[in-house]
Amino acid sequence: MTPLEILMLMSIVLLIGIFVGHYTAFTLGGLAVLFGLTLWGDTNVLYLFGQTFNGMMTNFILVAVPLFIFMGCLMERSGIADMLFSSLHLLLGGVRGGLAVATIVISTLFAASTGIIAASISTMAVLALPAMISRNYNPELSVGTVMSGGCLGILIPPSIMLIIYGVTAGESVGKLYAGAIFPGLILSGLYIAYALIACGINPKLGPPLPLEERNAIPWSQKIISTLISLVPPIGLIFAALGSIIAGMATPTEAAAVGALGTIIIAAIYRKLTWAVIREACLTTLKTTSMVLWIVAGALCFAAVLMGLECGKAVEEFMLGLGLNRYVVLMMMMLILFILGCIMDWTEIILITVPIFGPIITALKFDPLWFGVVFCVNLQMAFLTPPFGYALFFMRGLAPPGVTIYHIYRSIIPFLILQAIGLILVIIFPQTVLWLPSVVFSK
Repeated sequence: MTPLEILMLMSIVLLIGIFVGHYTAFTLGGLAVLFGLTLWGDTNVLYLFGQTFNGMMTNFILVAVPLFIFMGCLMERSGIADMLFSSLHLLLGGVRGGLAVATIVISTLFAASTGIIAASISTMAVLALPAMISRNYNPELSVGTVMSGGCLGILIPPSIMLIIYGVTAGESVGKLYAGAIFPGLILSGLYIAYALIACGINPKLGPPLPLEERNAIPWSQKIISTLISLVPPIGLIFAALGSIIAGMATPTEAAAVGALGTIIIAAIYRKLTWAVIREACLTTLKTTSMVLWIVAGALCFAAVLMGLECGKAVEEFMLGLGLNRYVVLMMMMLILFILGCIMDWTEIILITVPIFGPIITALKFDPLWFGVVFCVNLQMAFLTPPFGYALFFMRGLAPPGVTIYHIYRSIIPFLILQAIGLILVIIFPQTVLWLPSVVFSK
């Protein structure tokens, strides 16, 4: 069999295993052993798996993963989102679509504080979604706002996705964090603009709050309340993300600082009980175990692919087409989007990055820029059926009156906005490269 045929066969069997319902991590690992022993024809492949596991277990940067997940779990229970939404609810409620804007703003702040989407979506689904629905907001706009805003958590630093990408591609996580800030803010800005424009054209989509509700609290009190509720998340962002950007701490050290900061915030809001700590630790343990088992299985799967020269064969094939480098880039983006509909983002990174990396180098694209573009693309996977995580979360948390029809229709305009954001980042590479060049110039 040729390497390309081997790649197609392994990919088809992998997809069959996933669709049948087998656990992803064990499907990847089992197929790695099966194809490794069968096609490699040598038991030395088992030693390769041992080295792969050892390399992952001794990688210091991966310590940041459970710490950032722990941050997200405590942030969800600290009361910050409750206070912030209550403040912005009154401050922006008089604007058409103001509650949708408030939801996106809070989701953006949460994204810059946690690095995972579960905390953002579950919190805003409980706080913002019922508030919008009860005030006659369009269900599709409401649901789409919560899901798309929550998905920013996987892109805006401190993102778990960027850590896994950095480890796989050998890129600096600090530079990836700096490079992803503006693309994340671009997407957030597009969502806000869409909510304001859509509700401005059709007020029935997001009507303003009744005048008596807006006037119940003086403007001065609204502004003071908003500023007070903004201090904790912004302080946490500066403590965790700011220390990385400023070069004062590694991502792992910053994650520890952020976790400590979240504990302090939870204590200030009188939410730091043993029950909360126990639940946060258990959730962190389960989530981290799931992520790292998938990482281990995918690394072994990718090692077999590369050992059988499948990556080299793909590189020669794509470069041999003689196409413009941006056409090749678009082909890779399309492949990633399709994979995002049927596979988990962790598997996609660990399997495709070793294959796409040499192609990007040969085409003379900046690898840091491509890393952020790669992750902006994968963010779309969280909204695309059948395996969109945001869709699963929303189906479990949606209030009465919000149907699966609303959930699936709601993603259409936001997927278009994400595609626009991806195109903007591709057309204007400095949206990614400027901040890392300034921060890491020395």
